[in-house]
Amino acid sequence: MSVKLKLPLWLALIALISSCATVPREPASGPQTLTQGVVQLNLRVDETTKAEVLDTFGAPNVTTRDSSGREVWSYQRQAQVTESSRQSSGWSILLAGSSQSASGFSTSSRMMTLIIKFNDQDIVTDFRSRASNF
Repeated sequence: MSVKLKLPLWLALIALISSCATVPREPASGPQTLTQGVVQLNLRVDETTKAEVLDTFGAPNVTTRDSSGREVWSYQRQAQVTESSRQSSGWSILLAGSSQSASGFSTSSRMMTLIIKFNDQDIVTDFRSRASNF
């Protein structure tokens, strides 16, 4: 087979393979990402400082004081998650000439709430988190 004939076959093969590839979507990340995993990895009772909480989660939605006068920070984040998927398969006109495609679309909401209590030295004394999907 000559080199000139091999090039179109390779191009057709690459086009076929790339049409079947899917690219996973990565979630947005940043200093205000609030997930159960991030909470568990970054908050330690009697260790984590207020400055570290600010670096990890950003500014709280609400700051209050409990009955003992200790500072309490509350975070609440909501995300709308939209997923679209498309599958397609087919053959090059040179090989067969048939194709199929399917697509789907779904939307859901996620809510994450985090409440953190600090002592007089601005160290985490307690925290609670809750996540819900709907």
